[in-house]
Amino acid sequence: MLDNRTAPPPPSPWPADYPEGYAVVDVETTGLGKDDRIVSAAVYRLDARGEVQDHWYSPVNPQRDPGPVWIHGLTGAMLADAPLFPEIAGELAERLAGRVLVAHNAVFDWSMLAREYARAQSAAPVEHRLCTIVLAKELRLPLANHKLESLAAHYGVVQQRAHHALDDARVLAEAFRPSLHLAAAAALPLPLHACRPLTEWVDSAVPAPRYGALYGSGPRSGWRPARKRPACPYPNPGRLAPDGPLVQGMRVAFSGDTGIERDLLEDRATDAGLHVASSVSRLTSLLVTNDPDSPTGKSVKARAYGTPVIDERQFTELLKAVTPAPGVHG
Repeated sequence: MLDNRTAPPPPSPWPADYPEGYAVVDVETTGLGKDDRIVSAAVYRLDARGEVQDHWYSPVNPQRDPGPVWIHGLTGAMLADAPLFPEIAGELAERLAGRVLVAHNAVFDWSMLAREYARAQSAAPVEHRLCTIVLAKELRLPLANHKLESLAAHYGVVQQRAHHALDDARVLAEAFRPSLHLAAAAALPLPLHACRPLTEWVDSAVPAPRYGALYGSGPRSGWRPARKRPACPYPNPGRLAPDGPLVQGMRVAFSGDTGIERDLLEDRATDAGLHVASSVSRLTSLLVTNDPDSPTGKSVKARAYGTPVIDERQFTELLKAVTPAPGVHG
């Protein structure tokens, strides 16, 4: 007869709103910029509870110098006979379709994939992505840093070929599974981000400021309901440098009317790995406003603290090429 005092507790019910499947992705690239290309891609398909279903890998001819060979190990000679991205786009799409894309620093892998599909005059069939860095933060895992090797070591996953897309995807799949189960046991909502088509990141012209407001913007209420956003997983790298790029982790505040709907603009900043701040402090990296001379509290504080101030048009241009946080990408 089973002693109820020693019987294991019944398993927690699996959250009904969790995705039905995942595609754990890793891409190796010629660099980190918006004009860089993919040199290899790998996908591990997982079921609803994180069990591996299959995996796929392909090198890709980037049609240019392969970049940091000392990192990914793929030389120009090795990639000369590899397929071009349009030649693998359909096969890759089959493995992504209907699944949440999972990656370490997911905005990077998603951006690279989205750009390659755009070049191929197509679109990746991905609606949502999940960043394992963000998930680790929400689970409060005791990691020394946000590198893939640290997440792998936490779960005892042995990495065999760092910066090889297939092995990085395998390691991430094995580390994601226990994280997924921890989240499910705690009934934690998964930090899913919408994957917008690339064209939505390249906005049409933003109206120029006119007399302290945007021409044609019309009257708007100054009150906006607070929206809970996932914690930014990257450390603050400091202020925006003159003529410098946005860097993941930067704290950005917005003030005044915007030509693009404010919530959408903030969503794009969050998706790019920036920290959207509700106020200006000494830690704020930049203020985005189309009326820098306005007497609003944020503008006044920005001037007092010497916080860099740029307008919406500049900000949307900088959003096209946000620099990944140092030492984070797999």
